[in-house]
Amino acid sequence: MSKYFVDYKEVEVYGGDGGDGCMSFMKIPRVEFAGPDGGDGGNGGHVIFIASNMKKSLNHLDSPVKGIRGVDGGPQNCHGATMDHTYIQVPMGTVISSISGQELANLECDGDYYVAGRGGAGGRGNKFYLSNENRGPSVAEKGAKGEHQRLRVELRTMANVGLIGFPNAGKSTLLRAITNAKPKVAAYPFTTRNPFVGIMEFSDHKQMTVADIPGLITGAHKNLGLGFSFLQHIQRCTCLLYVIDLSYTEPWTQYKALQYELEQYQQGLSTRPCLIVANKIDLSVAEKNLEVLKAHVDLPVLAVSAAKRIGLEELMIEIRELYERYEVDSTKTDAENKAS
Repeated sequence: MSKYFVDYKEVEVYGGDGGDGCMSFMKIPRVEFAGPDGGDGGNGGHVIFIASNMKKSLNHLDSPVKGIRGVDGGPQNCHGATMDHTYIQVPMGTVISSISGQELANLECDGDYYVAGRGGAGGRGNKFYLSNENRGPSVAEKGAKGEHQRLRVELRTMANVGLIGFPNAGKSTLLRAITNAKPKVAAYPFTTRNPFVGIMEFSDHKQMTVADIPGLITGAHKNLGLGFSFLQHIQRCTCLLYVIDLSYTEPWTQYKALQYELEQYQQGLSTRPCLIVANKIDLSVAEKNLEVLKAHVDLPVLAVSAAKRIGLEELMIEIRELYERYEVDSTKTDAENKAS
């Protein structure tokens, strides 16, 4: 069974404990006080998050994550082995924060890493305590505990484009039609409970990621329905497509309601680069409702039928142009900020 897309998780991390030192005395025939020979314990392994371009989701991340415990020391001066570190691959652009919200690491590039849980040091065996004053030390250390943290792991950018709309607007069908994703599609609301991300491919081998966000309901900014989890997914999309159901007689009210919920959650969220996708143009009432929609909104409106695959090629071109305009504007803004 394929796993759904995950862009946020809370995990507990435990570095590996250090191995215990050994208390032992040499046993040599006819030598009464041969001295101590207890070895030191090995160090525990770290837990390290490392950015990888081979990962796109956090769905593989389980909690708790534990490092490997160091091996205990042994008699005859045998030191315990230091354990290998535990590497957890995460997508590029992953942000790691404390549970209180303090940002600890931003893993932007392939190979960037963050040591989330340091392994404990191995304990000293009694051989370590041998001295001129103490020829028979009868003490050994316990290994130190590994570092423990509770962390928030989230993707700063989930997708280039996010599909938002009310339940049953046809977002999942549209995602199936323009990408390689296969979200569940059914004739009842809230079919999508978790976001799905698909890859939209063009003839020049350009690729863009498109996310199907679970359906919003009125009052989402008050955490009703899927609430904050829905709106957090929207935050991680660069551009937005408002998917409007043309079977409704007042379709513009869907757009206004969606805008309102985004602005109530975070001011400026609805002003990201966006288009309106008027879905279900194949219905008998759709043409009339489309004209009404265009008269009440100030954004470009593209009429499509995801189920009948009408207007999809034009939509894909518009999506690409929208995102490329954003990239150009973003580059100019970055250059101006550096110059100032």
